[in-house]
Amino acid sequence: MERQGLIVRSGARHSGFTLIEILVVLVVIGLLASLAVMTMGGSSRDREMENEIRELYLLMQTASEQAVLNNTELGLILDEEGYRFVAWEDLSGEWKVPGEPMFRLRGFPEWITVTEYIENDTPRLASEEDRLRPDVVFFSSGETTPFELEFTLGRDDSRMHTIASDGFSPMEWRHPGSEGNNDA
Repeated sequence: MERQGLIVRSGARHSGFTLIEILVVLVVIGLLASLAVMTMGGSSRDREMENEIRELYLLMQTASEQAVLNNTELGLILDEEGYRFVAWEDLSGEWKVPGEPMFRLRGFPEWITVTEYIENDTPRLASEEDRLRPDVVFFSSGETTPFELEFTLGRDDSRMHTIASDGFSPMEWRHPGSEGNNDA
């Protein structure tokens, strides 16, 4: 059939996608992507715990480096409030809170359990003068007090993070499932 120079064929097929089909595919891809992110990302508490541990680990590395660079001893105090760093003052012969804001008092969320294994034979005094005695010391020689800190979500030790040093080797951060994590 011909109409004014145009040929119209019946049964001609149009190729391509409709707008509805494209939108449905985009919605499905979006749902799959969000599901993958939620599955691979872990829970928000896992991420928050890892961020808290990363912050402490980096601060401990910085303190260790500062002790060597400034030829001074720095220490880490762990208590119920959280953790803080102190510096040894040769003139007064005491541990003092350093002036750097990065070494200020910091706390952990109440749902993170920190277990300390610190190699220290010196008895602690129960007086005010013992208040600033550090649990871990970063020496100007580059060595540290041997220690192991374990971090868990409450009592769940299946996702335990560990920061440790034998005193001579660099600090090590062991993530859950990594080699060297003891499940005992």
